Amino acid sequence: MTIARTAICGLIALIAAPPSPGQAQTAPRTYRVDVGQRFSAEDTALYLKRLELRSRLQADFETYDTVEPVPGVRRWKSLPRAADRTRTISPDALEAAGSYAASTASTSVIVWRRGHVELERYFGARSAPDSILGRSLAKPLAAVAVGRAIALGRIRSLDQPVADFITEWRADPLRSTILIRHLLEGTAGFLPQGYSVHADDVLNLAFLHPRHDEIIVSDYPIVSEPGAEFSYNNAQFDLIAVLIQRATGRRYHEFVGDELLRPIGAAGGEVWVNRPGGTPHAGCCIQIPPESWLRLGVLLVQDGRWNGRRLLPEGYARRMGTGTASNPHYGLGVYVAGDYTPRRGWAGPLRTPPAMQVLHSEPYRAADLYLFDGNGNQVMYIVPSEQLVVLRTGTGPQQPQEWDNSRLPNLLMRNIRRAPGERAPPAQRNTQ
Repeated sequence: MTIARTAICGLIALIAAPPSPGQAQTAPRTYRVDVGQRFSAEDTALYLKRLELRSRLQADFETYDTVEPVPGVRRWKSLPRAADRTRTISPDALEAAGSYAASTASTSVIVWRRGHVELERYFGARSAPDSILGRSLAKPLAAVAVGRAIALGRIRSLDQPVADFITEWRADPLRSTILIRHLLEGTAGFLPQGYSVHADDVLNLAFLHPRHDEIIVSDYPIVSEPGAEFSYNNAQFDLIAVLIQRATGRRYHEFVGDELLRPIGAAGGEVWVNRPGGTPHAGCCIQIPPESWLRLGVLLVQDGRWNGRRLLPEGYARRMGTGTASNPHYGLGVYVAGDYTPRRGWAGPLRTPPAMQVLHSEPYRAADLYLFDGNGNQVMYIVPSEQLVVLRTGTGPQQPQEWDNSRLPNLLMRNIRRAPGERAPPAQRNTQ
C-alpha cells in the first residue's frame, strides 16, 4: 500500500465520486475549503507532499509517514486448531477454498468454525505474525469500538447525539441532529466520497491533511438531512476516532488495543496517524495480523462475549449485522446480505458505477451473513447461524479474473458436515 494511495486505503479510494440522487455519475460535487492561515507552514507542507504522492499512484509503499503502535497481547497464542477428525467442513472444500484464495492474489485465508480454526494458509512471503493493512476493515472495527464504549458506560447508546461530545456542533441546526448511529450507518448526511485533484478540495483535506480531524469537524459539508439517506465516505468513520477520544479520554488506537484486542487475545500492530501525537484514522489504515482480525469476527459471532466475559452490549453484534431502510445491504460499518443482488456497490447501488460493483454469483447460503469488506477484496464473512468466520486478505485479482464475493463462504457452507437431523440455516432471499 502506498502513501500515494492513502485515499484508496479503506474506501475504494478517491477513484470515482458517487453522485448525489439525480446527478450523473460524470458530474461529481466539489467543495473547496479555504483553510487560510489556520494551520502551520509545516502542516501545509506535509499535506501537499501527501497529495502529490497520491497523485502519482506509481510507487508502491507499505508504510505511511506517521504511525503509532496499537497495543495487543504481549505473548500471542494462536486460536485452537481443529484436528482432521474434528473438522466440521469437508477436507475437499477446505482445500478448494485455499486454492481459490491462492488464485486470487490473496495473502492469507483463515476459516474458523465452532471454536476451532479449520483452515489457515498464508501466501508469498507472508506468515501468521505479519500485520496486514486492513483498509476498510477498520470501519466495522470502529463500530465495535463504539459498542465497547457503550458497554463501559462512556456512551449512552447509538441514539446519543454526536454533539454531546463534539460540542462545536451544538449550535449547528443540522450537525446537532446527527446521532452516533448515523455515523456508523453511513447516514450522517456527509458529502459522498469522490475524487479531486485540487489541494483546497475538502475531500483531500479531510483525509490527507495533518489536521484532518479538525477539518472534518469544522468544514466537511452536510448535503442531506441526517438519517435520511446512505452516503459512503471516509469522513464519518474517521470522526469515530474523535468521538471515542472525547467520550473516553483515551487515544482511539490505545482504547482499541486495551479494550478490544487484548481482552480477545489478539496481537496489536500500528495505525496511521495524521501527525505525530495527533488523531489516528478510524476509517482505514490499521495494521494488525490476520488472526487479530479473525478474533474480532469470532467476538461478534459470540454476541460480544469472550471466554465468558461480555465486552459488547447484548445484541449489539446482531444490530451491526442488520441493514437499514436507507441501505438494506449496510448495517453498522458492515455490509449485510439483505435480499440477493448479483452486484452490490460499495456506495450503494444507485451511487456506485457498475464497473466497481462486487460480483455475487449466487445468493449467500445464510441470510444472517454479514461482512467486513475492504478495498482489494479484503473481506471477513461472519455467519452467526453457522458459528462461522472466514477471513481473506490480499489485493483484488488481476483482470480478467473477478472476485466473487459469494463463492468462498458458499463453498464452505455447502460442505459442512452436519449431525443427523441438523438443518442448514435459511439462505439469503432471492427476489431476482
